Formats: sequence, structure tokens, C-alpha cells
Amino acid sequence: MSSIGTTDTTVATGAHTDEAAALIGGARERIDALDDRIIGLVQERMAVSAVIQQARITSGGRRVNLSRETAVLGYYRDALGKPGTTLAMTLLELCRGRV
Repeated sequence: MSSIGTTDTTVATGAHTDEAAALIGGARERIDALDDRIIGLVQERMAVSAVIQQARITSGGRRVNLSRETAVLGYYRDALGKPGTTLAMTLLELCRGRV
């Protein structure tokens, strides 16, 4: 590898060695793949939530079930700590009102 390629790779990754740059590059590819899967799962969750909301509204209920949302918040908090609550709030917000 030329010194220009080495510099470009290490600068792009923040690494100081070619070995670290290669490791970081591979790990970033894995993260990108995980992000694609996470986005797909969130979109699937949104679709399922819309079905639930529609069924609830059609049967005369409310669009949102606050006790269920509280349980979801607790589940994420228990699994991921305080940032889990923030993540759950974002998911719940994405899934509300899509009907």
C-alpha cells in the first residue's frame, strides 16, 4: 500500500496504523449492516403498531394504550439503562399516529 493510501485510510478511520484502520473499516461495515437491519425492524414495528392502532380504534378504543407504553419504556430501561428509555420514547413516537 502506498503512503498516500495509508494516510487516506488512517485519516478516514482516525487510526494510527494500517492494522487498526483495517479493523475499524471492517467493524464499520458491520455497523452499517446492523443499522440497515435496525431500520428495517423499526419500519416493521411501525407497520405492526399501525395494525394494532387501527384495530383498537375500529373497536371503539383509543389510538394509544398508555399502560402498554409504560411497560415498553420499563422494558427498554431495564435492558439498556437510562438511554434505553430515550430510545423507547423515540420508537413509541415513531409508531404513534400512523393510522
